[in-house]
Amino acid sequence: MHILVTGGAGFIGSHVVRRLVNNYPNYHIYNLDALTYAGNLENLKDIESAPNYTFIKGDITESNYIYTVFGKYAFDAVIHLAAESHVDRSIHDPMAFVKTNVLGTVNLLNAAKSTWERDYTGKRFYHISTDEVYGSLGDTGFFTENTAYDPNSPYSASKASSDHFVRAYGETYGLPFVISNCSNNYGPNQFPEKLIPLFLNNIIKKEPLPVYGDGNYTRDWLFVLDHAIAIDLVFQKGKNAETYNIGGFNEWKNLDLVRLLCRQMDKRLGRPQGESEKLISFVKDRPGHDLRYAIDASKIKQELSWEPRVTFEQGLEKTIDWYLANEEWLKNVTSGEYREYYGRQYK
Repeated sequence: MHILVTGGAGFIGSHVVRRLVNNYPNYHIYNLDALTYAGNLENLKDIESAPNYTFIKGDITESNYIYTVFGKYAFDAVIHLAAESHVDRSIHDPMAFVKTNVLGTVNLLNAAKSTWERDYTGKRFYHISTDEVYGSLGDTGFFTENTAYDPNSPYSASKASSDHFVRAYGETYGLPFVISNCSNNYGPNQFPEKLIPLFLNNIIKKEPLPVYGDGNYTRDWLFVLDHAIAIDLVFQKGKNAETYNIGGFNEWKNLDLVRLLCRQMDKRLGRPQGESEKLISFVKDRPGHDLRYAIDASKIKQELSWEPRVTFEQGLEKTIDWYLANEEWLKNVTSGEYREYYGRQYK
């Protein structure tokens, strides 16, 4: 089986690609990535010479190129992870998110439909999405697979649109698809624009820790390796035309999480307890900031026997260990364009 993974050099994608390459020697995994600021081939050094792995540098927004790639490699399945994914960036440049997340997804759908020519036996289009498409929760309740879409940011609106296009191609053309919507991921290799690696990096360098608003925004956190296992299961055993919510059963208010990171890092770096908390600074809230996300992941547990294996304490320890052991990786990815963006966003 020839499987195309888009965005496979990014944070979640690299863990998915590695799992598929290592666990399924009879599959050939093609990793298509444009290698933008968040895509990094260093994430996949350990498998780059594997006989069942091929990297393809390409952009899903280039429709003719995508058709060519599909024709050349005759993919049997697509696991679609390529996306612009940072809410703050979407506020500054919404069109970039429309281009990649909406038009890029439609390009892949068109290429799959055309190449497979409606002979869908053994074919599958798996689209990975986010819980942010559901909007914002109050103090109680959970997102289920039947929660109505109510996106509040350009990012979540672009992902909601791509979800709808995938379902529309299933209904209109019979394209076999499956969708999953996940909560906030964390773990090794995550680009430091997201909360946990951003704050770990800043604590190491004794730089300010910018917390939006009052810090009471609540998120459900999922360890990336648990997410990779869930993606594998949904791809192998999920039912066509179904949606699966993937969550960590692990809610944290942002400010509480930041304080926990400070305590853990002070301990690991041999600093006096409380030293890093002094770096916390409250910054102007971003527009359309959703109060709370929380996922009901009972469907994937009941149907596919998946639930998180890694506790938050274990996952956070593994994450801190990785970033402390890979400071050179951090230096490489936080240079140039990222520093300019960071300066605009938080200073």
